[in-house]
Amino acid sequence: MRTPAIVVAVDGTEPSRAAVRWAAREAELRKQPLLLTHVLDRDWAGTQYDVDGRHFETARRFGEGIAVRAAQEAATVASAIEMDTDVLTGDPAAQLIIASEGEDLLVLGSRGRGGFAGLHLGSVSQRVAMHADCPVVVVRGRTDAGKGPVAVGVDDNGSADRVLEAAFTAARARCTSLTAIRSYLPSVLVYSGHLPPAQVYSPEQDQAERANLTTQLAPWREKFPDVPVEILLSHDSAAAVLVGVSRGAQLVVVGSRGHGVIAGTLLGSTGLQLLHHADCPVLIVRPHGKRDSGR
Repeated sequence: MRTPAIVVAVDGTEPSRAAVRWAAREAELRKQPLLLTHVLDRDWAGTQYDVDGRHFETARRFGEGIAVRAAQEAATVASAIEMDTDVLTGDPAAQLIIASEGEDLLVLGSRGRGGFAGLHLGSVSQRVAMHADCPVVVVRGRTDAGKGPVAVGVDDNGSADRVLEAAFTAARARCTSLTAIRSYLPSVLVYSGHLPPAQVYSPEQDQAERANLTTQLAPWREKFPDVPVEILLSHDSAAAVLVGVSRGAQLVVVGSRGHGVIAGTLLGSTGLQLLHHADCPVLIVRPHGKRDSGR
């Protein structure tokens, strides 16, 4: 039986190279194999002109070269890890989603080939982050995001323990601290300008929220006594707080769904905003039934 791997999508662009370096370090931390995967986006509309298949074979060799060069770059970061390369053919997002099945982690750059410089997140990365079978990391923001705490957004839905396990595991592996963030928003009246926040929130409510989060963290602090934990409560939106914290963090961990999202979607608004605006890599942890990221 094959050991689940860390899969990283490669296409030769700078965002992809950043993802390769991050994935290689993560494979070293987890002591897992790394699979470097390039998807050959064949133009099926043009196959009628490729009678003898030479164009496709040339493109495939080019794709294999991209994967091999990515492996060489990964080796400069973590030379001792087990590595393999693969070239798939088809729609990049669809093929990467299929490739995520049974794996422990899928790592993506924030943009790929054909991405416009002004866009914060490529369409392939967004589609894969929304629908992959395993946890997904989108590598974006600072290229030196190897220092600082791990930050985790914590709510009280059913997948919170999976998110916390992944966050504590990541902090321990990096020998760093964990910042646990709970954001609770004001009522619609505040948004409408009818009431100032001071009349909606109270010290008693803040104390209750802190107590609830402390209780939620307690079993994980006991399991990971070597991980220092800081609690951060906020009345701002979760996305705004996490984007702000990402400027000093080395990884932000969130669940794939939050409160109030439409049933059937696989990525809540907080996760989506982070993938567009965070200043460090973002780990999206899957809900119950998807592969765990805390191994």
